[in-house]
Amino acid sequence: MVRLVLLLMGIDYLHRRARAILWTGALWAVAGIAIFIDALDGALHFPIQFFAWLFLIEGLATLVVAWSGVGGQRVLRYVKGIAVVGASALIFAGHHYGHFLLSMIFGALFLIDGLLQCVSAWVVRYRRWHVALAWGVAELLIAVFFFQPYPTHYVGTLPYGLGLFLFFGGLNMLTLAARVRRLAANPALRGSSRPGRLPEADVAGTMPEEDGGGNAAPAPPAFDRAEWDGPPADGEHALTVHVWTPTGSARTPAQSPPIIRRYIAAVDANGVISTGHAALETPEGIYISLYPAVEIDRSPDDFGRLLRATADNDVPGLFQPDYATEAQAWCPSTTRVRIRNYDPLRLQAFWQRYRRNTTYNLTHRNCSSTVAHALEAALEGAVGRLHGDRAGWRSLLRVLVTPELWVAAQIRKRAVTMAWTPGLALDYARALSMLADPRPFAWRKAARAARTTLARLRQQRRDWQVQDEDAGSARR
Repeated sequence: MVRLVLLLMGIDYLHRRARAILWTGALWAVAGIAIFIDALDGALHFPIQFFAWLFLIEGLATLVVAWSGVGGQRVLRYVKGIAVVGASALIFAGHHYGHFLLSMIFGALFLIDGLLQCVSAWVVRYRRWHVALAWGVAELLIAVFFFQPYPTHYVGTLPYGLGLFLFFGGLNMLTLAARVRRLAANPALRGSSRPGRLPEADVAGTMPEEDGGGNAAPAPPAFDRAEWDGPPADGEHALTVHVWTPTGSARTPAQSPPIIRRYIAAVDANGVISTGHAALETPEGIYISLYPAVEIDRSPDDFGRLLRATADNDVPGLFQPDYATEAQAWCPSTTRVRIRNYDPLRLQAFWQRYRRNTTYNLTHRNCSSTVAHALEAALEGAVGRLHGDRAGWRSLLRVLVTPELWVAAQIRKRAVTMAWTPGLALDYARALSMLADPRPFAWRKAARAARTTLARLRQQRRDWQVQDEDAGSARR
């Protein structure tokens, strides 16, 4: 999550607030430790009923406005609302059974995530897999702590969970502040061109011209608005992520389970494995699509060996020239995600560097990882492009409370520790699109819809009154 906040806000914005972020992170970490320790002796000073009421109100409010979401956003809100209301119900159910069930849920979540992390690190063997394996073991130990009754017989489950949340959230903020302080310059290009043609400047990474005082000129917003009601229209200027899902690109109907064929691969009736594909396209003529130069044997017997992100699995790759050529040679993309708020100059600089290496690796450097890295380069400093120098604490808070930030962070974590797949790249692009092109807050959208409905009802009432008066005049 730290990386995504750094990416979206931009270094310049965070540099000015590094000290405040540092102290906030320290406060969160200390509060998390204090709450956790307080729950260990069984004599709780934690206001558990108060938090249960907060959870219930938050969950009900989320369910009330969930209908206003778009696509996956609506599903995410319903899941979040039901989960929060369920958690509050378990707390109110009280004494033993509610706390026991809540503790089992927390333990199961840590257990599943820890097992996935350990297994993926051991199988894929990507760079720094030892660190990921250690974190997976730590999650397994936390799961054991939630499963066993000592020392409070599950009564302290909620304080434990909140304490861990505050502690790890504080660590993330401390890490963010430390990273920002170490970076002396903004890696993003300030003053990047507005959506449109690329400027006739050096796109290899040069900074824009500075004012006479030696400082970069204040960056105005690149858009005339800071939120949109939906995705870009077909004719609107936007970056496009093309995804060929494993099921959509399989030659015969897939036989594998739904989750497997959605996120990993689809196996057809002939036993052939299809992993799908991903590409990125911009109106400026940039097309990023990495593919192996020679088709890789993806039979079930060899597929396990190919999962290793090691140099012996590197093969020559090639970049497709454009979408039309690729679609004609294969098939049109199954799904598309379009984003307005991107930096073509930054993307072009990334593309010039990245294309010098044509190596392809099924798990370490594939089509989906290439698209994910390119998308991150294009969206760097997205909040600054929306607000310019007017971006303040409110902008950071909005990013932090957007559910898609957590979703994108979890997807990225899972992809980095396992492998980027077209399914993960699709969900990642969808989540980032909600952060780069923000939608109105659900309560604001619901309030606007209510005002529109009330205005329509008032107008209908006036129309009926006029009709009654006209009918009365006609009778006289």
